[in-house]
Amino acid sequence: MAPSTSNARSSACRLAIFNHKGGVGKTTLTVNIAAAVAEMGHKVLLVDSDPQCNLTSYLVDDSVVDDLLDDSDTDKGQTVWSALKPIVEASGDFRKIKSIETSSSHVFLAPGDIKLSEFEAELTEFWGQCLQRKLKGFKGTTALSRLVNWLTQRLKVDYVFYDSGPNIGPLNRVILLDCDYFIVPVACDLFSVRALKTLGRTLARWIEEWKTIRALAPADTYLLPGMPRFGGYVPQNFRVYGGQPAAHHAHYLSKIDRHMQSEIAGVLRAVDRSLAPSGISQAKLGAVKNFPSLVSASQSQGVPMVDVKGAPDSQRSTAKAEFQMIAKKLLARTQQSS
Repeated sequence: MAPSTSNARSSACRLAIFNHKGGVGKTTLTVNIAAAVAEMGHKVLLVDSDPQCNLTSYLVDDSVVDDLLDDSDTDKGQTVWSALKPIVEASGDFRKIKSIETSSSHVFLAPGDIKLSEFEAELTEFWGQCLQRKLKGFKGTTALSRLVNWLTQRLKVDYVFYDSGPNIGPLNRVILLDCDYFIVPVACDLFSVRALKTLGRTLARWIEEWKTIRALAPADTYLLPGMPRFGGYVPQNFRVYGGQPAAHHAHYLSKIDRHMQSEIAGVLRAVDRSLAPSGISQAKLGAVKNFPSLVSASQSQGVPMVDVKGAPDSQRSTAKAEFQMIAKKLLARTQQSS
């Protein structure tokens, strides 16, 4: 049966934890915030939209991942690539796939695939076809969004978290333009601070370009919302001594605060005042200190940090409190704006 062609967007709130700089703990943050949101009574869909499929490898046993990737090009395929392959081959619309239940209750996964890079390679052409008002371009550009729309309706989820790669390529462009909010994870170092300027300006450019495309779209065309709001930021992996961040990390934490205001919030407010909070105190969702052994165990066991077996209770309870705080602030922000 063909997917629904309805242009109605589901009510699920879509988010991306996004930074084009690598090594900022994006996937780990995604897993743990999603688990905290689910623990508060919400159903969550995780979409592994990174061709490196780190999220799938994090949450799914290696043998299952191997089977998913081996079958992804066949009629049995159940990865995001399996769903989007007909779009790339111009043989039809996206194909329905099944989600995977994760170890966290009420958290589901749409598995990633290294072959998503083939879909990304087509997105630049699809984007250009949109500017020519060709339906093929709109169909391709919105394919991932429409797949997610179908999955959210089938699963009746409340929140969608995209896990994307560390770049500012065409795949991340359509992901961010599909999101209601984005959250910026950031490490306490010079390169993370410098990267914020590129991030803010790139997002602003994408939003403006999509406004042009929206104006060209034929009537009754499914469109990306194209207005991702700055949902906040989360500093990560800083060391704490005596209850306070180490001096080196504290130096960068203050720089991050200022640059989030000027390079992200300020740039987006210039595009549209609704895209960013007016005060930086509202933007900081929380902070995640350095948990090296807990993060490693979480990844090897395929579970959120709070569910790691064999870890000290003090570490797990600290991590739980930090992620609960982030989740509460995030839920309050998204529900207030809905």
